[in-house]
Amino acid sequence: MLNESAVLEALPQAASEADKRVRDRGATEKAILRAAKGLLSEEGFQNFGINAVARRAGCDKQLIYRYYGGLNGLVEAIGADLGTWVRDRIPEDTGGMFLLTYGDLMERLALLFLEALRDDPLMRRIVAWEVSENTEQVRRLAESRSKALSQWLERMKGSLAPPKGVDAAAVNAILIAAIQHLVLSASAGGQCAGLALKTPKDWEKAATALKRIVRGVYG
Repeated sequence: MLNESAVLEALPQAASEADKRVRDRGATEKAILRAAKGLLSEEGFQNFGINAVARRAGCDKQLIYRYYGGLNGLVEAIGADLGTWVRDRIPEDTGGMFLLTYGDLMERLALLFLEALRDDPLMRRIVAWEVSENTEQVRRLAESRSKALSQWLERMKGSLAPPKGVDAAAVNAILIAAIQHLVLSASAGGQCAGLALKTPKDWEKAATALKRIVRGVYG
């Protein structure tokens, strides 16, 4: 029969080992997700596979199957992470700006989205894939991004409404498309339709134009 004191002494050690396994799993999951996002950002889906992600994360590929269920589950996790991207990069806190009109709201969204997209190479990749590839993986990522943006707008607008007679859904889609094209063109060649997009001053000019377009439609 086991000595009771010996059992009690072993309990903290057993609990500690269990906690360590939980912490290790959490750290490994984050490392895998970080590696997957980095690989997608740098090389795209062409070289995106379980072995490549495992090598980059420094883990056994079986852990990817165990924690994410394989490549599709990993893509789903990246898609879910895009919701966090919107929340982190496009915060709901107005930063001291009073959103009194729908125009205020769309001006803020346009400027934040422009800045966030410029700062995130993976998101630029995803936007480029949306218009050039029609695969299940790309559709999942694109849908997650679009859903997160729509949810942000719904939460932020509250009782704010666009002017009567304005098709806000169409206008906003064109605004977002314009921002995406500006950023992708700048990444590829430093300009868009003859507009230089290299220096902070260039981007200030683009932001001013965006604000004028938003105000021209929404007031």
